Amino acid sequence: MNYFLVAVLQTFLPVSLLLGVGWAPQRAAQLRPVVWLSLLAFLAGTAAGIHFPRSQQWMLAFTLFQAAGVLLFLVTRGISSVRLSYFWLFILLFAAAVRWGQTPNLSAITATGVVNTDLILNVSAVVCGIALVAASAALIAVCVSRIRALRWPLLFAFSLVLLLPLSGMLILALMKLQVLGLTKSLLSYVAKVTNASALINYVSTGLLLLTGLVFLLRRVLPLRQARAQQDPIERRRAEARYLDARRTMIVTLLLAAAAIGAQLYWDKIASQPPRLSEAQPVTLAADDQIHIPLEQVKDGKLHRFVWVADDGKAVRFFVINRYPDKLRLGVVFDACLLCGDQGYVMEGNQVICVACDVHIFIPSIGKPGGCNPVPIDDWAMNDTELTIGKKALEAGLNYFNTVVTLEVTDPVDGSRLTNTQARYRYTFAGKTYFFSKEANFEAFRDNPEKYVQEAR
Repeated sequence: MNYFLVAVLQTFLPVSLLLGVGWAPQRAAQLRPVVWLSLLAFLAGTAAGIHFPRSQQWMLAFTLFQAAGVLLFLVTRGISSVRLSYFWLFILLFAAAVRWGQTPNLSAITATGVVNTDLILNVSAVVCGIALVAASAALIAVCVSRIRALRWPLLFAFSLVLLLPLSGMLILALMKLQVLGLTKSLLSYVAKVTNASALINYVSTGLLLLTGLVFLLRRVLPLRQARAQQDPIERRRAEARYLDARRTMIVTLLLAAAAIGAQLYWDKIASQPPRLSEAQPVTLAADDQIHIPLEQVKDGKLHRFVWVADDGKAVRFFVINRYPDKLRLGVVFDACLLCGDQGYVMEGNQVICVACDVHIFIPSIGKPGGCNPVPIDDWAMNDTELTIGKKALEAGLNYFNTVVTLEVTDPVDGSRLTNTQARYRYTFAGKTYFFSKEANFEAFRDNPEKYVQEAR
């Protein structure tokens, strides 16, 4: 839900605030045409964005259209015309809605063709975002209309907020069309200005917050002092003006705080991938088996373990009792063939793939296929414990990339080193040996039995 709220703010907030500042000095617009034009621009732009051609030529043309629109809007702010303002309202919101329609995750509003909880929550997030954007535009227009000195600085600031990412998109399109060369400086600039959607939201809401604070200093506080009138009529008028200005300031600051809070929550909490619970280290016993007490894993929770092979490769696996009323263990590697080794987490009664957010049907854990974790084939269970053999664990070495730093001994000269620093290694009789120099590696390779027996 939070994703769609933040996506609406990032797409529409700077445009709406720019339009709000642009409306400020003119006579009040009629509410009905503003609402209908905004709705028409949103629906038409979203439909156009969904079906927008993916060629670089079209992307270049659309980027130029957006940049030209912002610049021409800025140039025409000296013309007091309600019809012209209606025109720019439609054009700029239409362009923003096209970008909204191009959002790659827009289809994730619902995963099914029926009305469900996800659909209701996500649509509600979009509606709340639009309401927040519209209210912010209206409030900044009120603030700027009463403090005219803010108008042009804010117009330039919001125009710059919109033009910077557009300049990066323009350069990127020209590089893809081979009009501009691929240089390090240009690529660095493009990366910085096109990957700053969250920063754009912070800057936009920061400018809204600054407007509210200036309104407090320049309008609310002077009106508060002006209430000390001797004449009762003037005192009541001053009180009414003060209360109206204070409400405007408070709502403006609350809207800015809500927008910044939504972005912060997304950046720091909602967008972060689930964190895996700590894996309990396990080692092989003398019989080359891992022994896990059943009492430890039969509670229906996900129990994660890690075994480290001779070469330092860490193999994670987990055990879960798949049924609440009987003991039926699922013993699997903490990885899948489709998504790799990002692992699984348990939230409530759901096991979820971290990589793709797929919810795994718990009774199916231990069976191959789909996004299910890779099964461990060779394991056994008796009345007291679960055992897993070394060969079964070694089958999972290809599924994981994490290497643990281990202190090892060169079997040739007895020197100490770490597995991650060793340039030379050799596997013999199922065990990996590490060497501090090439001569030792070659000597061991030519006669491994000699050095293995000496090590014993």
